[in-house]
Amino acid sequence: MLNLRLFQSALCLLMLAAQFSRTHGGAVQLDNSNFDTTIGNNELVFINFYADWCRFSNILAPTWDETADKVREFFPDDGRVVVGKVDCDAESSIASRFHITKYPTLKLLRNGQATKREYRGQRSADAFASYVKEQLEDPIKIIDSLDELPKLEDTKRVVFGYFEHKELPEYEVFRKVATNLKDDCQFLAGFGETVRSMHPPGESIIAFKASITKEDEAFTGNANQYDEVSIWATERCIPLVREITFKNAEELTEEGLPFLILFHAPDDTENIKKFTQLVHSELTDQKQNVNFLTADGVQFAHPLHHLGKSKKDLPIIAIDSFRHMYLFPDYKEAYVEGKTKAFLQDLYSGKLHREFHYGPDPDTTKEPLQNGNGIDITQNGVKKDRPTTPPESTFKKLAPSKNRYTLLDRDEL
Repeated sequence: MLNLRLFQSALCLLMLAAQFSRTHGGAVQLDNSNFDTTIGNNELVFINFYADWCRFSNILAPTWDETADKVREFFPDDGRVVVGKVDCDAESSIASRFHITKYPTLKLLRNGQATKREYRGQRSADAFASYVKEQLEDPIKIIDSLDELPKLEDTKRVVFGYFEHKELPEYEVFRKVATNLKDDCQFLAGFGETVRSMHPPGESIIAFKASITKEDEAFTGNANQYDEVSIWATERCIPLVREITFKNAEELTEEGLPFLILFHAPDDTENIKKFTQLVHSELTDQKQNVNFLTADGVQFAHPLHHLGKSKKDLPIIAIDSFRHMYLFPDYKEAYVEGKTKAFLQDLYSGKLHREFHYGPDPDTTKEPLQNGNGIDITQNGVKKDRPTTPPESTFKKLAPSKNRYTLLDRDEL
C-alpha cells in the first residue's frame, strides 16, 4: 500500500513537472533533430539565433526565455506559435541556411518560411510578445461599405479582393498571401452584396492599386493557385523603387547593395513618379547590383549636408556606395536617356571614385598641358596636384550597430 502511494505521489510530481515545463520552460532549443518538424507544424516560430560566446546573446537569453513563457501563456494551443532558439556554433548548418551574419539575429518563420524582415525592435519580453500578437492578427481589413475605398491612405499600396463569401478557396489563398505580405501592402476584402458592383456574379476578383500612380491592375491568373497569386502580389507589393526611412534603413543597408537615391521634398510626388518611371524604363536590369530608393530630404538632411546640399536644392540624385557618396551633377540630365545608367556604370568601373580623387579621366583626343613639375593640368582631365576626397557614406552608419550585435564576416559560417 505504501509503495502504491509513493508511486502515485511520484507520478503526480512528474505530471506537475511536465505541466510546469510546458508553461514555464523558456524558449524551445532547436537543433537538426527537431527544427524542420517544429517550423512545419506551427503557424509561427520566432527564433533567436545566438552564440554562447557572444555577450549580446548572453544579455538577451533570460529575456528570450521570459518571452517564451509569456507567449505560451497567451497562445497555449498546439500548432499556433513557438518561441525557439538555435545555438549557431552547435547548429552551423541551420545558421548557414538562414544566412546568419550577426548575433543575436531574431527571425520569424511563418508556415515554415522565413519572413523577409527580421525583428529589429525593442528587446524586452513585452515588446517581443506584442510583436507576436501583431503577427497573429488577421491581415485583412473587411470592407463594410464601398464608401471606405476613397479614404485609403494615399501612400499605401493596396490589394483588393472581392468575393461572394469567406468560405471560397480563393479567399483562403488571398488570406494566406496577405499574411506573408501584410508589411508591404494593405489587404482589403469585401463580400456579397457589399461589393456586388465590383465583380461579376460568382466570380472572384483580385486587384492592385499602386501608391504613386493610383492605377488599378487586375489579377488575370487562377485565383485558386497560391503560387500564382503570391508571385503576382509580391511583384507589386515589394516595388523596384522603395522608400528609405529610419525604420527600414538598417534592413536596407544590410542587403549590402549600393543605393541610388532620389532625395525629394516631403510633398513632392511628381519627382517620385518621374524617378520611378526612369528606373522601370531604363534600369530594371541593374536591380541585382543596386537598391533604388527615395528619401525625404528633410528627414535625411544629414546626407544632404555631406553632399554640400540642403532642402532648397531638392530634388537631387546621388549614389551611396557605403564608402562614399556621389552626387549626380545635373538633376535635369538624369532623365536624358542613358545618363543615369552611365552614372551607375561609372560607379561599378571605379570611375566615380577615381575622378573624385584625381579629377576627370583624360580625354585622349586632346594634348595635355603640363605644369613645371610635369603634372598634367588640362581641364579635360588629368591628374591634380592635390587629390580630392568624395563625401563619406552616411548610410553605412545606419547599418547594424556593433553596440547591439556581434557582427560576423560573411564567410565565417
